[in-house]
Amino acid sequence: MDKQLDLLDIQGNVIKAYGRYNFPVARYLFLNIRDGKRAREFVGEVSKEVTTAVKWDDGVNPIPKPLATVNIAFTYPGLKQLNVPRASLIGFPMEFVMGMKKRKDILGDDGRSAPEHWDPIWRDSRETDWNKDVHIWISINGQTPADVQKCYEWLQELVTRSAGGVAILSGHRGDNDAEHLLFQDVHAVIENGKPTSKEHFGYTDGIGDPVFEGLPGRPERVIGRGKQMKDGKWAPLATGEFILGHRDEADEYPEAPAPQLLSRNGTFMVYRKLHENVGTFNAYLEQEGAKYPGGKELLAAKFVGRWRDNGAPLVDAPDAKSKAEWDAKFLVANAVERDKMLSGFTFNNDKDGAKCPFSSHLRRINPRASLESTPDAFETPGALANRRRVMRRGLPYGDVKDVTRDDGNHGIVIMMISASISRQFEFVQQQWINYGNDFKAGNDKEIILGNHSEEFPSKAVLEVEKDSDDAPYFLSNIPRLVETRGGDYFFIPSMTALRMIAKGIVDPT
Repeated sequence: MDKQLDLLDIQGNVIKAYGRYNFPVARYLFLNIRDGKRAREFVGEVSKEVTTAVKWDDGVNPIPKPLATVNIAFTYPGLKQLNVPRASLIGFPMEFVMGMKKRKDILGDDGRSAPEHWDPIWRDSRETDWNKDVHIWISINGQTPADVQKCYEWLQELVTRSAGGVAILSGHRGDNDAEHLLFQDVHAVIENGKPTSKEHFGYTDGIGDPVFEGLPGRPERVIGRGKQMKDGKWAPLATGEFILGHRDEADEYPEAPAPQLLSRNGTFMVYRKLHENVGTFNAYLEQEGAKYPGGKELLAAKFVGRWRDNGAPLVDAPDAKSKAEWDAKFLVANAVERDKMLSGFTFNNDKDGAKCPFSSHLRRINPRASLESTPDAFETPGALANRRRVMRRGLPYGDVKDVTRDDGNHGIVIMMISASISRQFEFVQQQWINYGNDFKAGNDKEIILGNHSEEFPSKAVLEVEKDSDDAPYFLSNIPRLVETRGGDYFFIPSMTALRMIAKGIVDPT
């Protein structure tokens, strides 16, 4: 099948991480469907303003960059309420049908991350009261808060005009223990009056999003973001790992509902609200950093696999001296060279995890080719990881008002996009974040996102070089640093499918 993507048929949030396009603020709304016919009319009106993936002002497509973007997706119950035919509904994967809450045991959402502690909108959804169920997700990303507000007012007017067809659900937590907000606001972390790419623990985020076939952009971005080949070069991943209706890394078409027009150029999205325990993180880092030979900032880098200030990868900057050399090169490098420095690395010279620990976030989320224990065992060295990649979207929410406390309204809303929720997101969450056997780390969890518990204390081993006289450093009693606050699984249809759903003409025969 042609690798050239129809960007006018794909929703913009699938291809574009809006934060990198100077949309530092966003608002996420969740709607309940009360009347199928009127809801379809509402979806039809929204579809007229949905932002596609087409390039803005690129000399070929004279489409101007909008002040705000609009995108839409649906839960499985939402598709049912919109009267998508049963013959199409039965083609959706079971994990999407079940939803995030019922997959809590697979995801490790226990303890303080269990659904009974989620925001009310998620805690009460998928229960007996369908009037509280999340059916539709709509995102508004803006260049300014005023742009978001203007678009939100337009959407409110459409809801009113639906005459009871849809309703915006409340139940988002906010500042001062508020629990009944009508939307989830997110925004980039501000430093010195300017938006940054950091999150509330202080790490530079959003660096290594995957590159796949047909994706627009500079060809050299594939370095470190695609798949590593046997000759050491990088190639784009197969489109079908991320977008339905295209061949994946197994040279197959991912599981999708019929008809093809309903699924092709669509994808699945995992919406996940994560609260960051900033006080606990800072206290634990201070406690262990005072003992760790390399100091606090190197230890913070060991948690993630990158240095906090600029994202320098530990495999290329494993200590203070090499970090200073890396920084000097990075300072004078152009944009292409910087991209390569941030992402164009492998774990080939760190097989034992002495530089980038096996329990670090970077190594667990994208182990690259490091899982191939037998050379040339696979067609590509990273074959065991290439089918587990996800695209990440979203922004931080709230502001940290007291760095010594965990309570408050601050964290990150992360949205992960892939063609298979179970094979990609759920596998990584279950097998790589909350279990370490694939990394020869036994039951050790990933340091940042692991569901650490007081009952069964977590540890992590920070290895050293084999010829070193130093001993490995053991992190013990790792506290839970991130807690789930809710979310669900969504289907992001193509523009073609969106119009079909709105008109009620989905025909699976």
